[in-house]
Amino acid sequence: MFLLIILIIVQSILLVAAQILLKISVQHFGTFSWTWQYFKNVFSTWQLAVSGVCVLSAMLIWMYVLKHYEFSVSYPMLSISYIIGLIAAQFVFHEVIPLTRWIGVVIVMIGVFLIAKS
Repeated sequence: MFLLIILIIVQSILLVAAQILLKISVQHFGTFSWTWQYFKNVFSTWQLAVSGVCVLSAMLIWMYVLKHYEFSVSYPMLSISYIIGLIAAQFVFHEVIPLTRWIGVVIVMIGVFLIAKS
């Protein structure tokens, strides 16, 4: 079970990193237009490329998890990514997170703990 938790945490970190990099990259694209320059700008951002690598790596870990662990345990544990995402929103994008979202994170953490203990 310990290995599953580590794999899910690593996969969740990769998924959140991919979304962070994707958000950063779309902010660099500028105003949308159907021009070669716009699409050259889109596909030449390193953040978009690294985001793709993160997604691919997360998918490979998920394939391993699906092969070796029960789906009914593995899939709910992916909600750890919500926790990591909320923390990233605060520290990377400096978003103000209301108390109700933090309460939601605590509820999710309790759920993940209960799933891991079963």
